[in-house]
Amino acid sequence: MLLGDYPLTQALKRGEVKSASLGLEFADVKTVSSAFKRVVRNLEFDCSELAIVTFLMAKAYGKPLVLLPAVVMARFQHPHIVYNMERGPLSPADLAGRRVGTRSYTVTTSTWLRGILADDYGVDLNRVKWITFEEPHVAEFKDPPSVERAAEGKELNAMLLSGEIDAAIVASVPSDPRLVPLIPDPPAAAEAWRRKYNAIQVNHMVVVKESLSKSDPAAVREIYRLLLESKKAAKLPRAGEVDVNPFGVEANRRNLEVAIDTVYRQRMIPKRFAVDELFDDVTRTL
Repeated sequence: MLLGDYPLTQALKRGEVKSASLGLEFADVKTVSSAFKRVVRNLEFDCSELAIVTFLMAKAYGKPLVLLPAVVMARFQHPHIVYNMERGPLSPADLAGRRVGTRSYTVTTSTWLRGILADDYGVDLNRVKWITFEEPHVAEFKDPPSVERAAEGKELNAMLLSGEIDAAIVASVPSDPRLVPLIPDPPAAAEAWRRKYNAIQVNHMVVVKESLSKSDPAAVREIYRLLLESKKAAKLPRAGEVDVNPFGVEANRRNLEVAIDTVYRQRMIPKRFAVDELFDDVTRTL
């Protein structure tokens, strides 16, 4: 099993939540996203955390993976596109003709942010030059013409500070005071997005191999139960907070509809999947 370290997963990974019928061997991976290629290219894990955009693309290319309705990571992405204020003001409306750096074109944070920029700020995504550092997780996908690979040895923040790129999509909000959010008042913008779309922005869910679900459906149900018990042990969600780790198909139906639509409209998948297509007869009932 490939699974990151979050409040949600602590009890499970520490062995405080156990199973009488199932043993889990956790992969020794420091940064879980660094192994997503191994999930979709090599089918290396029986069960894995996986970025939702990577899963949708993997499904489009026929990878034998099945989704579990369990969100292990989600966040509102609005603070995660930044620019260098020392080089002058910048707003979403200024992005046409500019260079925006991102680890990879198909990472989930970048995909959500492109959707936000296009839908809520009127940005023409084709007029932005996207500077990337890695290839897509799914080998069959080819980056669009608006994508350019950074030169070997280049680093995202350094390029932003030097002016080689105008903005950057980052995994974590930088501590450097020169690097500030491109989207004004990100908390308010995120709340407005949540109310507008009645959804959260899912990053990572859980998948199992199709072969495991067919050969041992009880094991798949037990994995889901363990994850849910681990969430309960963490007392999530906190009182008054939005549940960013929803479990169950119906609890995630709207979140997945919005994610599918966002990925489809950016031409990263060839069809707009129905939510129920992402599951099989075992996981659809969880």
